[in-house]
Amino acid sequence: MNTQFKSQPAMLSELLDDLLALRSATLESAAHRLAQLGKHFDAEQISFSVQNLACYLAFREHDLRPLQDRLAHAGLSSLGRGESNIMANLDQVIRLLSMALQSPTPAVMYPYQGQLFDTGIQRLQHNAQQLFGAHHDDRLVRIMVTLPSEAASDSQLVERLLGNHVECVRINCAHDDQQAWQNMVDHVRAAAEKRGQPCRILMDLAGKKIRTGHLLQARSTRLIKTLRNKHDLQKKPEVVILTRQDSPLVMTNQNAFPVSSKLYRELQIGDRIYFADSRGKKRYFEVIEKLPDGDWKCHCPRNSYVESGTEITLKRLDDKGKYKKVEDDHLGEFEGPPIMVRLHREDALVLTREPKLFSPPEMDEQDNELLPARISCSDPDIIDQLSIGQKLWFDDGKMGCLVERIDDEGAHLRVTDVGSKGYKLRPDKGLNFPDTVLNLQSLTDKDMEDLDFVVKHADMIGYSFVQTSEDMDLLIEQLHQRNADQLPIIAKIETKLAVENLPHILLSCVDRHPLGIMIARGDLAIELGSIRMAEIQEEMLWICEAAHVPVIWATQVLESLTKKGLTSRPEITDAAMSVRAECVMLNKGPYIEDAINVLANILSQMEAHQHKKISRLRKLHW
Repeated sequence: MNTQFKSQPAMLSELLDDLLALRSATLESAAHRLAQLGKHFDAEQISFSVQNLACYLAFREHDLRPLQDRLAHAGLSSLGRGESNIMANLDQVIRLLSMALQSPTPAVMYPYQGQLFDTGIQRLQHNAQQLFGAHHDDRLVRIMVTLPSEAASDSQLVERLLGNHVECVRINCAHDDQQAWQNMVDHVRAAAEKRGQPCRILMDLAGKKIRTGHLLQARSTRLIKTLRNKHDLQKKPEVVILTRQDSPLVMTNQNAFPVSSKLYRELQIGDRIYFADSRGKKRYFEVIEKLPDGDWKCHCPRNSYVESGTEITLKRLDDKGKYKKVEDDHLGEFEGPPIMVRLHREDALVLTREPKLFSPPEMDEQDNELLPARISCSDPDIIDQLSIGQKLWFDDGKMGCLVERIDDEGAHLRVTDVGSKGYKLRPDKGLNFPDTVLNLQSLTDKDMEDLDFVVKHADMIGYSFVQTSEDMDLLIEQLHQRNADQLPIIAKIETKLAVENLPHILLSCVDRHPLGIMIARGDLAIELGSIRMAEIQEEMLWICEAAHVPVIWATQVLESLTKKGLTSRPEITDAAMSVRAECVMLNKGPYIEDAINVLANILSQMEAHQHKKISRLRKLHW
């Protein structure tokens, strides 16, 4: 008998002792962690899911890499696949070692009597079905799509989405209004009933989004630019909106023009609004649709330079098919497009406290900067929470700045990270503060108003900027006051603090309220850095699996395909990795139907090879 074989029993015996010690330490640490949850529920009421998460977190307090290598050398299953029932996985390996040594099996048991090895997997799948509905025949992972504003007026678009086997849709309450949301909900419910295919609706509260302020406007002339169609045979009409004089749409949409109240009420589908543009060219808008909010959607068939207050003539088809004048009027007053300034590395920028319009830098005759560019912040209170040396990121990470000083005017920044062509500063773009623990209001006044609508129509409620278990307590209480205790909350994890607090958020909420987690990878990548994000999104998946909490894999999934109709290799790989979540969210875009089909195909193929972290070893297909 060779020496290596003789030493095998001793090696296995030592391995068994180490596993028993690990088991004891895991249960002791988990019990300590659970004891801290006393304010949320009694120890006797703690569920298997919370118990398993506590054990998993205690288990992962150790560096298990050497132990994994020894287990593999002994030909035993590793411990790296037991998130959903960690103690059952550990106990199974202990039993096998005891049998190999022909020694009495240690008196070990799962934390919960009667829990089978696959109980955790079944619990997670049950919870996913409760949130997202039944899965498609070809895949377990559901597909969620963010509805565009057009879904409020285009019921056929919604029908096509559901026809592509979309199980869930998302309505973003940061956009549109309650009438538009109502139309979207009605279209989804009607399409689902027509197809006999339930579709869950997630309504996502807007939350506290910190953005850049308005920019200085140019002279009051706007260009309506039509594009040639894909065969370059003729111009494709550009969409124009005719709206009320006081509509905020005029500020945010350069193709929205105010008209008088009289004309607004008078318009009919098929009417034409004739005018001469700023070059004297004869142009017209043709009314094609009345929108749900009462505005009028028009087509402009040719390039036009439209001036504020332009004289216009309303004409309508008569019985002979000719356009006859109805009345003369004027367009209302509006501003031109914002003045854009491109900032480069080392440029200065002031984030002002006062809600002033953006102003470009002032330069002398030698092109030296006299005063830096300035732009306001939607929440100026944030400035007092900043510190010198901290980083800010603009517009989903397109420009990074460093805080150099803070004074009565605001935060003085220096551009440190930007592409070679610089960054064109724009209004209403998001700001991220990865180095700052922000004191944010998790439920805004707008959210509180929207809640009354959401609880009546949504199947899930998206909760932005969740950072602590106290944030969860606030929404749970608001839902209780509205008799919506069973409306599932999808907590969006999008800050560094939220990641740090995720275990406690799960431990304190899983047994109190139906819960899902959205990994908001866009904001998280800015908060954590792209390299760190790759690791953190994996750890979040494992922790949520241990809690049996379903996960939505969100942000920039197949974004190039959705927006431009083109795929990229990195995005395909990213989409393939999403198979480990319970739901994948696609954002809106002109090619969304193509993206749905591609994603469904990827998920179906990948599920045959992998479930969570477990390789399924399907026969290779070449």
